[in-house]
Amino acid sequence: MAEATAQKPRAQAAPKAATKSAKKAVISTGGHQFLVSVGDELLIELLDPAQETTAFEALLVIDGDTIAVGTPTVSGVKVTADILEQSIKDDKVVAIRYKAKKRVRKVRGHRQRHAKIKITRIS
Repeated sequence: MAEATAQKPRAQAAPKAATKSAKKAVISTGGHQFLVSVGDELLIELLDPAQETTAFEALLVIDGDTIAVGTPTVSGVKVTADILEQSIKDDKVVAIRYKAKKRVRKVRGHRQRHAKIKITRIS
């Protein structure tokens, strides 16, 4: 007779305690949307060089379990950022147009310029 083997129950991971996450917001700049929190550093499209700080309107705010969606922006919420560096050049992007046996060769390229910002406050 085959003897039934008792299997040990698998140890299950203890459920993680719900930790309060940092406040997050979605901002729009330069045709792109970014999910940011305080302390994040981003490379965005070039800004006005005369400024040291800039403010963005929030499209969406996540504060723990509370989510506020704007139409199109959340009223009374501003995201403030310090401009760390201006005119950072990205890697060169090269576009080549080539037609075989036709002596047609065209090479175009550019280096996109960005500004580096650091999110300081979501209020």
